[in-house]
Amino acid sequence: MTTEIAPSLRRLYFVRFAFALVWAGLLFVTASSLGPVSVALLVLYPLFDVAAALVDARTSRTGTLYVNVVISLLAAAGLAVAAASGIPGVLRVWGAWAIVAGVVQLVVGVARRALGGQWPMILSGGISVLAGASFVFQATKDGASLAPLAGYATLGGVFFLVSALRLGTRDRRAAQVG
Repeated sequence: MTTEIAPSLRRLYFVRFAFALVWAGLLFVTASSLGPVSVALLVLYPLFDVAAALVDARTSRTGTLYVNVVISLLAAAGLAVAAASGIPGVLRVWGAWAIVAGVVQLVVGVARRALGGQWPMILSGGISVLAGASFVFQATKDGASLAPLAGYATLGGVFFLVSALRLGTRDRRAAQVG
């Protein structure tokens, strides 16, 4: 993998950071119940992930990301259905998605190590797996809330920001050397 994709990834990571923060803020405000806005937000997040994975896959020619596209499309549909059963159902679907998507992110991050700026993505993938398991567990508890999903998105966004900044640092160093 060449460093030519780094500027594109950097821009995509900045967009993903901004989206995650705005989304998390909106979800946090509506997290106490499953209303039309919170359900729309829940379905929107994996659909945005689909769009981002498609942009990333086309730019980097990383076929593994198409697995993420399928997983995220299934998650969006699953969340739309699960919303009818309540917050625990949503947490189960989100948790399963977070686990599988985290594994994919981990694999892609490891494959891109030489590109630089990928340690945050590797950590994020691992944390996503753990967070997904905790969402599935939280679904078994009384008083389950959507608020932890807002925290999950915020942390994921921060990892995208750190990766974007690290990719920029690597680009500046390469320009100074070259």
